[in-house]
Amino acid sequence: MSTNLETTNLKTDEMIINMGPQHPATHGVLRLILKLDGEIVRHVEPVIGHLHRAQEWQGQNRTLFQYQALIDRVDYLSGMFTSLAFAHACEQIDGCQIPPRAQYLRALVCEMNRISSHLLWLGTFLIDLGALFGFPFYPFREREKLLDLFEEIAGQRMMFNYIRIGGVQRDPKPSWFEKVRKFTAEFPDRIDEYEAIVTQNPIVLKRTKGVGILDKSVAMDYGVTGPSIRGSGINYDLRKTRPYGIYPELNFEIPLGQNQGDTWDRYMCRILEMRQSNNLINQCLDKMPEGEISGKKQIAGLRIKAGEGFSAIESPRGVLGCYVISNGSDKAYRIRWRNPSFCNLAVLPSLLIGRPISDIMAIFGSIDVILPDVDR
Repeated sequence: MSTNLETTNLKTDEMIINMGPQHPATHGVLRLILKLDGEIVRHVEPVIGHLHRAQEWQGQNRTLFQYQALIDRVDYLSGMFTSLAFAHACEQIDGCQIPPRAQYLRALVCEMNRISSHLLWLGTFLIDLGALFGFPFYPFREREKLLDLFEEIAGQRMMFNYIRIGGVQRDPKPSWFEKVRKFTAEFPDRIDEYEAIVTQNPIVLKRTKGVGILDKSVAMDYGVTGPSIRGSGINYDLRKTRPYGIYPELNFEIPLGQNQGDTWDRYMCRILEMRQSNNLINQCLDKMPEGEISGKKQIAGLRIKAGEGFSAIESPRGVLGCYVISNGSDKAYRIRWRNPSFCNLAVLPSLLIGRPISDIMAIFGSIDVILPDVDR
């Protein structure tokens, strides 16, 4: 006896499941409470609080000199940017002048750090899509070279503590600059390799094209920034819209999404950003002036004037802001962070509702969230 499925009334019951907080695809410490109707997502609630770093509290209970060494943990993949945001805020209060060479060194290492962050994102994003063998290790090959360069000037591979209030920690040797030039000469060919394998891969296209469309109005309502909002076609990058440091002296373009603000657009924005950052590194090397690397003496009793300062910079994940209130002592009275991952994660339910459960990790991976940056 055959059954006509078109005339059969099928009933499904909604089911609530937890994805995380230790699920490897949620990168460890994110909990997603999912309400599913069959395989379709009907409701999503991201739950944070599993990786609280107490970064603001620590900044108010340690000296400025001590805190400089801790802020790389705010976003452990882009420590140069958290250090820069904090330094900018303190320098704004103190009024100290940053030597031109230190300004160029800051921009140089930040663009190197932007590439290293995007490389790790690319490898893990492909793992989220199911590419468990081969390609995910390609980006790590180039990232290792950058980490070696960071280790040479900062003494550490991830928690750099290189950018300091008033300048930078040390002046690189001439041989270091030669190694950076060698990297930038090779890197465009490596990006070509990534694109040859990924960009028009039919499986990747099936998993990303038209998936996780982020509407412009929704992105702005949630305060989404970085490649996630530029993938939706909104030209917002603080290096251009509110230039800081030596960026007004550099020539570069801001990549924007060309499709519909979907997962593939966010992927392409980061690929193109790596090409732009490589170009910016070369410009910094070409224009690097001679001179001092710090405008303020770095001692354990480091102090800044009393006052308030706010700095916002463009990190790999978007707008990173640091607000500092100083009472003139060697400790900050108040420190507050505006972290891009927090706002970018908030938009996740809007992207997931109505999608099958198999799209969750592709969409989540495309917004590039770092959990300490969320629960700082």
